[in-house]
Amino acid sequence: MYRLQQLLLSLLVITVIGASPGWARDTAIEEPLIIDFKERFLPVVARSGMVAGPEQLASEIGSRILQQGGNVVDAAVATGFALAVTYPRAGNLAGGGFMLIHLAEGNRQVFIDYRESAPAAASRDMFLGEDGKIDLMRMYFSLQSSGVPGTVAGMLYALETYGSMSREQVLAPAIALAEEGFPVSFALTYELANQGKRLRNNPESLRLFFKPDGNAYEIGEIWRQPDLAWTLRQISEQGVDAFYKGEIAKRIVAAMQAGDGLITLQDLADYRVIERPPLRGTFREFEVVSAPPPSSGGVHILQILNLLEGDDLAGMGHNTAAYLHLLAESMKLAYADRSEYLGDPDFAPVPVAELTDKAYAARQRKMIDPGKATPSTTIAPGSALLRESMDTTHYSIADNKGNMVSNTYTLNASFGSAIAVPGTGMLLNNEMGDFAAQPGKPNPFGLVQGESNRIEGGKRPLSSMSPTIVFRDGKPWLATGSPGGSRIITTVLQTLLNAMAFEMNIATAGISARIHHQWLPDEILAEDGISPDTVRLLEQMGHTVKLGGRTIGRTESIIWENGWLLGATDTRRPQGWVAGF
Repeated sequence: MYRLQQLLLSLLVITVIGASPGWARDTAIEEPLIIDFKERFLPVVARSGMVAGPEQLASEIGSRILQQGGNVVDAAVATGFALAVTYPRAGNLAGGGFMLIHLAEGNRQVFIDYRESAPAAASRDMFLGEDGKIDLMRMYFSLQSSGVPGTVAGMLYALETYGSMSREQVLAPAIALAEEGFPVSFALTYELANQGKRLRNNPESLRLFFKPDGNAYEIGEIWRQPDLAWTLRQISEQGVDAFYKGEIAKRIVAAMQAGDGLITLQDLADYRVIERPPLRGTFREFEVVSAPPPSSGGVHILQILNLLEGDDLAGMGHNTAAYLHLLAESMKLAYADRSEYLGDPDFAPVPVAELTDKAYAARQRKMIDPGKATPSTTIAPGSALLRESMDTTHYSIADNKGNMVSNTYTLNASFGSAIAVPGTGMLLNNEMGDFAAQPGKPNPFGLVQGESNRIEGGKRPLSSMSPTIVFRDGKPWLATGSPGGSRIITTVLQTLLNAMAFEMNIATAGISARIHHQWLPDEILAEDGISPDTVRLLEQMGHTVKLGGRTIGRTESIIWENGWLLGATDTRRPQGWVAGF
């Protein structure tokens, strides 16, 4: 189907189809879609609805919910629960995240914060050893590394507040996948093998993710998860209380008590989803709506766009030395501010308005020398990071009424802490590692973060998750987001710039080579695809450039153009899928 679709897209005007594998239209579409077939990468095209996500089965479940009459929130929730079954490295029940929704009726945007929170017993120095150094194993791979999960509360809040289907309807596909099983894909086999040592260290994870003889599942074998099916059924039948007050909660706490964990029944019962005003800014004729704190993503996307808005980026040329120099210098300024000012706004004031003000960007812009790199040591926060895991996940959903959802959620590290709760089939997050274990000092990865992100009970750790929706001429135009830890911000930023400033189609915008700079360490990480000549020119300007394969983020994006949905899944990782109809 993809080959047929790309053949059709090679025409200047196509008048039929608009599907992904598994879904097709039998009737012709009257309005023509103009495609620039000179671009190397082409999007998937649909007309009535689309889900762009990291895994095929979950994307198709979301698409099927739309076809059954559900709205984009119904589809988002069904997709999220399905990913907990089919994409265990990052899909989850015991993690957390952010959901950004555009509702065509009323033309409004909603931001749902279901980020994990620190247990009440969490303390500032809890991850420091007697020698004053960070205990990495305790910080990332112990029961103390788990924050109070928010995913189930967030998904059900979104469904009950903005959805149209019942819990039973949206959870049924995930329950069926867990009970009946599904063929293990190449990607899942690779992921389990890559994390095999960590998963095998926990007896329950070993039991869940490997065969009874201890061997890994092979490609094509059916993997069933009866314990996870039980957990999903409890949520379907009893709602949010099943997870936060019922038998699931008791099993979580029993695991904590058996292994020196911190989460209590009171912590679970006290967890609350928060609706926050989404962050808004402009870039030329576009309005950009993104994630507010405790995400740093929206703040710094808008901050960098403000820094770049007055420059002729297209005239410089995409990924030229002149453009990448300006981009890297702008990233440095934003990430320096991130190290000092960003955190949970319910615990410390975050100067969002000041950081995203165009006048502030104009002052900061004067610090950028167009021909020379500014050493990071001379850039202080405001004068002008804790490392986060690469294994978050994102999906975008849209329908033909103009509704959109951009959702990013995570366990933090790949497979979280790799510790499973007995009898539930689910892995725990290790989001406590996103706090500043030593505020003001470089962490084990060389990054600095401030007091605003110190550990406190009930607090939500700083995040880079950046679900974003862009509006053009007042209408929803682009939904995107990415995994990638601190690289999420620069991934989403460059995808937006590729579409807005360089007018790339969404497939090309997502796959084009990227760079990343986060102030400290003072180096540009450049993907394969950046010209060696460009690298040499950047080095002549004073930049240190580190080549890093194709490792910066993985976008899942949809653009809405003239009644058509154009979607793309980033090929930096296997298994992504766009399901449209």
